[in-house]
Amino acid sequence: MDALQLVALVAASAAVAGFARRTPVPAPLLLVAVGLVASYLPGVPDYTLDPHIVLPLILPPLLYTAAVESSYLDLRANIRPVALLSVGYVLFATVAVGWLAYVLVPDLPLTAALVLGAVVAPPDAVAATAIARRLGLPNRITTILQGESLVNDATAITAYKVALAAAVGEGISWAGGFGEFMLAAVGGIGVGLILMVPIHWLRTHLREALLQNTLSLLIPFIAYAAAEEVGASGVLAVVVVGLFLGHKNWKVDFATRLQEEAVWKMVAFVLESAVFALIGLQLPYVVQGLGPYGIGEAAWYAAGVFVAVVVVRFVWVYPATFLPRWTSARIREREPEVDWRAPLVVGWAGMRGVVSLAIAFSIPVVTDGVEFPARNLVLFLTFTTVIGTLVVQGLTLPPLIRVLKLPGRDRYQETLAEAQAQSEASQAAEERLDALLADPANTLPPPLADRLRTVLERRRNAVWERLGAVNELTGETADDTYRRLAREMIDAEREVFVQLRDARRIDDEMMRTLLRRLDLEEAAAYREESA
Repeated sequence: MDALQLVALVAASAAVAGFARRTPVPAPLLLVAVGLVASYLPGVPDYTLDPHIVLPLILPPLLYTAAVESSYLDLRANIRPVALLSVGYVLFATVAVGWLAYVLVPDLPLTAALVLGAVVAPPDAVAATAIARRLGLPNRITTILQGESLVNDATAITAYKVALAAAVGEGISWAGGFGEFMLAAVGGIGVGLILMVPIHWLRTHLREALLQNTLSLLIPFIAYAAAEEVGASGVLAVVVVGLFLGHKNWKVDFATRLQEEAVWKMVAFVLESAVFALIGLQLPYVVQGLGPYGIGEAAWYAAGVFVAVVVVRFVWVYPATFLPRWTSARIREREPEVDWRAPLVVGWAGMRGVVSLAIAFSIPVVTDGVEFPARNLVLFLTFTTVIGTLVVQGLTLPPLIRVLKLPGRDRYQETLAEAQAQSEASQAAEERLDALLADPANTLPPPLADRLRTVLERRRNAVWERLGAVNELTGETADDTYRRLAREMIDAEREVFVQLRDARRIDDEMMRTLLRRLDLEEAAAYREESA
């Protein structure tokens, strides 16, 4: 892939993802569909997934953004269901799907079938997070899906390495496989724990936002490479570092947070868009490589593997949800009640993605002079499983949630909790302001002291106003109207600064300084409602 092809891929995928935001179709699904169609258009170059690029260069930043945005406290509160899905389910799916594929496909060796099982076992971090965020699922379900998708790639990659070693005749034992799994897991967590403290120290001691954000962009690659260098799981190292830094993000200065949020939103948007477009663009490659298998025969096997992947997830999810509750009174006391609907959604939300394809593409063609058995068929079955889960489950998940009438997030209660928290914080700030103004060293003219109190009162009242009645003419709350008028005033000031610059009454440097002040005021006055 040359530079022009890369630019074309990024530009086209970003355009499709931007268009998807204006439609009810989730962006990942539209990107995959467009990629499938584009793969057969004349003039579109071949885009083949390179696992040496996807795993070390694309996966770490996507995992890092998901980890930073996740709640460490929520994940800790749901550690049991997350672990059962991210570790237990992936290992179960590796064996169960592998065995079913072995039974379904004639002449497919069991070791190769287990490689396929490991490859298609992990639901995708990007797909799960993107669709869960779009659907507004209940907090606990979203947390469990996000937690699963953060860790399950590490489990699947390790299971794949063990199955691959067996498939190419390296004679690995169950004890050896377990040892490799523990090394990857414990090592990855250990590397993350070692790195997170010095990286956090650097983030809080660098005084320039530009340097801090440069470090921020390097963090996932540093964590991943350091762990892989010692034979540990780079995925787990990135997740541990990301969770810690996200939990401690409040200690970083405001300029860094503002800039970092914008930078990572852009990075995640570009990478997610390109990744899903790449999935669709793989169709010609996997079809051409089928070799002795006909399209009809391979399609029959693909349907069987897809059904196996879907069914096996439910076979695991329902017992993993209810058995611990039935056998432990402590779990019943600590965790909220669960009915049959929640595990149905969790089971149906098992979309596969780019990690499965990247692992499949990393299967060696020849090892020690011997061809890997049915490699092309494994690639095809992985591709069809990814496409099938994204399209079938991704398209039907929103209507399924509507039919089940799952209780969504309680926006009123969330706003009420936000208002109460802001009220307590404002009271503490007011007491601090009174103490500071009582000191002669902090004497201010009354107008400036009143301005501080006005700003504080505005913050205290803003959230409560969102709970109030709406304007009958506009449908806005008083807070919405305030934000809109504040933006109109700021826009008027901004136009004047530009006119003064154009008239050469101020230079560009002064205009940028003045505009930055307005930008910060606008950021404080306007809260973007959509995620």
